[in-house]
Amino acid sequence: METNNNDELSKIVNSVNPQNQETDAVGDSEKQPEISKEEEIGFHKGALNTLVAERNELVKMIQNIEAIMQAHLKRLKELGVDIPVQQKA
Repeated sequence: METNNNDELSKIVNSVNPQNQETDAVGDSEKQPEISKEEEIGFHKGALNTLVAERNELVKMIQNIEAIMQAHLKRLKELGVDIPVQQKA
């Protein structure tokens, strides 16, 4: 990742959203405690693990779709129907 993106991500993670601030009985807003570096690292690692698993499932879905499409194309070709293949840009 670029340093700029890391800086922006750090600002987002460490910022306190005014809508999420807790207020005490007097009405003063309290800042939420900042999370420790270890907790933040764990958060990001967990997010990446989840996203990798989601990406892997998406790849499996695409492979299944491609296999089904190829089977249909093969059968159409057997039936004498020629489907032009679109070239990737």
